[in-house]
Amino acid sequence: MTEWTIGAVIDAIADAVPDREMTVCGTRRTTFAQGAARTRRLADFLAGRGLGAHTERGELNRWECGQDRVALLMHNDLYPEMVIGCLKARTVPVNVNYYYSPGEVADLLTYLRPRAIIYHRSLGAKFASVLDAELLICVDDGEGEEIPGSVPLDEALREGDSDGAPAGSPDDLLMICTGGTTGRPKGVLWRQGDIYVSSMNGADHDEVGEIHRKVANAGPPWFAVSPLMHAAGMWTAFSGLLSGQTVVLHDTKARFDPRTVLETAERERIGLMTMVGDAYAAPLVEELGRRRYDLSSMFAIGTGGAATNPKHQRALLEHIPQITIINGFGSSETGNMGFGHTQRQTETADTFQLRPGGLVLAADYTRFLAAGESEVGWVARNGRIPLGYFDDAEATAKTFPEVDGQRVVVSGDRAALESDGTLRLYGRDSLVVNTGGEKVFVEEVEAVLRAHAAVADALVVGRPSERWGEEIIAIVAARADVTADVLREHCGTELARFKIPKDVLFVEQIRRLGNGKADYRWAKSVAVGKVRA
Repeated sequence: MTEWTIGAVIDAIADAVPDREMTVCGTRRTTFAQGAARTRRLADFLAGRGLGAHTERGELNRWECGQDRVALLMHNDLYPEMVIGCLKARTVPVNVNYYYSPGEVADLLTYLRPRAIIYHRSLGAKFASVLDAELLICVDDGEGEEIPGSVPLDEALREGDSDGAPAGSPDDLLMICTGGTTGRPKGVLWRQGDIYVSSMNGADHDEVGEIHRKVANAGPPWFAVSPLMHAAGMWTAFSGLLSGQTVVLHDTKARFDPRTVLETAERERIGLMTMVGDAYAAPLVEELGRRRYDLSSMFAIGTGGAATNPKHQRALLEHIPQITIINGFGSSETGNMGFGHTQRQTETADTFQLRPGGLVLAADYTRFLAAGESEVGWVARNGRIPLGYFDDAEATAKTFPEVDGQRVVVSGDRAALESDGTLRLYGRDSLVVNTGGEKVFVEEVEAVLRAHAAVADALVVGRPSERWGEEIIAIVAARADVTADVLREHCGTELARFKIPKDVLFVEQIRRLGNGKADYRWAKSVAVGKVRA
């Protein structure tokens, strides 16, 4: 079996179905032939400016990168093509979170040391003072001002030759920056030959005919609603693209609008739609309750990156009864790792089917747990996993150790294996609250709170306590009148006494990050009184 580069797969799909639409974003509609040619032109332009691979993989340690980095500070429009073009140039595309402050972006760029930055013009004014690189490429999205000295993307594409891209290697890297919710973001180094197989519906194809046969017939389009600058969104988009599907990209430049999302799903006759947790599900449910949409083409909604409360899942199934809700689980380090299926006639899935390589490592890192063991260990994976963290030998050794003679990646998530082999996820170890000697996974308490009809959203954190060491504090945004005592009593019907919040603080809205994940730093500040509730 032969490993493939992502660029070579796109070119093979373009040869097989050149006129099929590859991406749709707003008014922009791009065929596979157009996308393949545009990415080759971008690659040739970057290579012509001297960017590419300078040291081959075999001469480097796992945390080292011998290729030039290209930082992408972009909304969804054209994002996949910029990633593919960078890969074809043998440069390393790196996601940069446009929700960060300029200071945070400056710190990240100091760490990444990119030779080029590709940015959307609407983001230029906010970050102009910190976008320091040898080459700036500006993507015109109709707003804002171009940073002086930038090369417009259209000009770069005219300068590039569609037949001039260098030959790539499956060893060439794609870097995914972690969210940095518990510290400085780290760059996760994935060989593209590995991430294609582990997280993008790929395989090691014997010959190009396998790809041509795979993509000969396409189903209805996929709709990537979440930002592609985050791993979950990128996996979804590329899983569709690299399977020859048309992928509709939600234009993330505007504020999230559930009506626009549902109108797009209706107009484009979407089959699969993906989103991020309650931050997307709740407003979609509300909009579905306001008016009727023809979503008869839709067969599934995928959700990942953050938990989606069962009450929202049930509501989605009531409004769109034919769909399956696919709850995905993974991280920047593990890739797309597991999933659970829920349909209208079934109970909400509360465990995950593991994908190949999925494991649970004992708490002391000495062995792998068997199905049915009661021990809570660490989520892990072997096989197609990243090489390590960029420029960080110590963190690479800790997160990507060798156990029983095989290299694994160990996530920060705690879990156990049920007797049927499915994964029961307890939550991030960094968010565990030790209260009176008992460990509480905050996600468990949050799920119970969010299930209450009067709760719109909730986060749970620990607060210093003289009596307990830490005490459980709930931060709640309510949709109806409800008291702290009522919510505490509700928690008591499903949770052990030590897990019940000692205090409930009400806020107008729960703060979440741009990818829908919880902003626990903010929640901690509310809990200790540094930010007013």
